[in-house]
Amino acid sequence: MDLNILDLGLIEYERAWKLQDEYAAEIAEGKRAPTLLLLEHPHTFTFGRKGHAENLLWSPDELKRRGVAVHWVDRGGDVTYHGPGQLVGYPLIPLEPIRTGRSQGLEDSVEQPGGSPTVDYVGYVRRLEAALISVLAGFGVPAIQRPGLTGAWVPAEIWSRSPHCRPGERGKPAKIAAIGVKVDARGVTRHGFALNVDPQMEYWQGIVACGLADEPVASLADLVDPVPSMEQVKQETAAVFRSRFGQAGTNQA
Repeated sequence: MDLNILDLGLIEYERAWKLQDEYAAEIAEGKRAPTLLLLEHPHTFTFGRKGHAENLLWSPDELKRRGVAVHWVDRGGDVTYHGPGQLVGYPLIPLEPIRTGRSQGLEDSVEQPGGSPTVDYVGYVRRLEAALISVLAGFGVPAIQRPGLTGAWVPAEIWSRSPHCRPGERGKPAKIAAIGVKVDARGVTRHGFALNVDPQMEYWQGIVACGLADEPVASLADLVDPVPSMEQVKQETAAVFRSRFGQAGTNQA
């Protein structure tokens, strides 16, 4: 299965969301190859289908002062942050139907519409996690999966040695990449992952990220000196996803 990779640069959240709908429909109809969108967003908080409004900590005035847009969207999961310096990836991939039903433990991270084909939702999320762990390994950062939780995590022993680790975070893993996806009625994936390269980390103070209180959040800039450029991270991500999800070139949108 070929995978087309498009670099959208910095793009408003709503515009990228509409592109996902457009491209996913074309993929389902066989008019477009499976596609990975790589991009950055302006400062944005998004809530998934499992979102809780109380996890937004900043007032409307503070959101306006900091230039943060807020969107309630059709992915799984709770609230997360997107912003410059964070690589966002939206894989639009048709999943193969399987006979088995849903697995336990990650349902909150996947929005699954009624009547959709029976696909391996949780297996797909695990494949995304494994791909992100491979990307991070390319920059010398070990990362792990955590049972019952989504994303890629920096092990506690690594994060505790970072000068950016606060005293109350020592001994805890830190999330470096978040995942929240949707699988539509025709089995095509939407939304995806957010990998922290060198974002403004203070924006996480405005939310209870993913609804998980007291869980540290990390970036490549916290762990690697010099921090790789966004272009380097895009190239590594494209190479890993070609290898794991298909073969194709990278194009500018």
